[in-house]
Amino acid sequence: MKKIASKIKSPTSNSYPGEKEVTKFIVTLRDERRMSPLTVRNYEQALRDFCIWAKKYNGFAGEFLQISQRLARDFIIEKQRTHSRATVHLHLAALRAFYRYRQRNDETSKSPFIGIHSPKLPKKLPRFLNETQMATLLSAPAFMQKSGWIDEWTRLRDEAILECLYGAGLRVSELCGIDNSHVDFSTGLLRVLGKGNKERIVPTGMTAIKAIKRMQEKHSPNAHGDAPVFTTKKENSKRINPRAVQLILKRCLASVNLPPDLTPHKLRHTCATHLLNNDADLRLIQEQLGHASLSSTQIYTHVSLKRLKSAHSRSHPRA
Repeated sequence: MKKIASKIKSPTSNSYPGEKEVTKFIVTLRDERRMSPLTVRNYEQALRDFCIWAKKYNGFAGEFLQISQRLARDFIIEKQRTHSRATVHLHLAALRAFYRYRQRNDETSKSPFIGIHSPKLPKKLPRFLNETQMATLLSAPAFMQKSGWIDEWTRLRDEAILECLYGAGLRVSELCGIDNSHVDFSTGLLRVLGKGNKERIVPTGMTAIKAIKRMQEKHSPNAHGDAPVFTTKKENSKRINPRAVQLILKRCLASVNLPPDLTPHKLRHTCATHLLNNDADLRLIQEQLGHASLSSTQIYTHVSLKRLKSAHSRSHPRA
């Protein structure tokens, strides 16, 4: 969060026209709506790009009321020529959100981006590990300690991190935010804070709970309830950050010869896919992952052909 905050300049800066208004919006996203640091950064960059482009092509001096729908449409058309669909989609989402914010604050009556359609994004199937690969990855910390690459504390922490990411299908930011008081050791449940500051209770399984317990019993038996579960080092209580978790995963993947470009989010995909392959209800997976819409969860049905073929063979009269 601090890294993102440091990139948001003071409202008195005039490095581009409209920066004062953009900064107010970005601070609202960060401090009130508590959007993810990555989203905050991307929205700020998208709005900055638009302001600089509008100044260059239309003499924009920071008066957002004067932005016409034609200018807005020209911006999106030009972006489509030079950028990916995903980037254009992000720019349009940021600009729409910015104008909604201004409307709520009575700073404008109408958004010039209403009626401008987002480019259709190609559907990408989520990457995931199969069950054998996942078991191999979960064994990586023990292998690394046995090889002398990491110490016992690091092994215990990394095992617990991998078990929680896979067992509960957590976002990496959710994992980093877990405090001791959020863990129910008797039931195997976690309380996590997800997107939009929404709290949910998720099962993570007793294997992950036992991994946390082993780590704490060995090195932090007296940790108080507000202390973070996962820290950077055993000598202090500094909360681990998403970048550190990414590096831990890369190190584990490399040690057992698994694809090095897999991210913590792919373990979330792996959790969902394995649940679906083993007959979990799609609605329950939606609750587990914290998806606001079932449509976000339905993408996993495309990667569960094994389950679909099996069900077809069992149930269809002409199979």
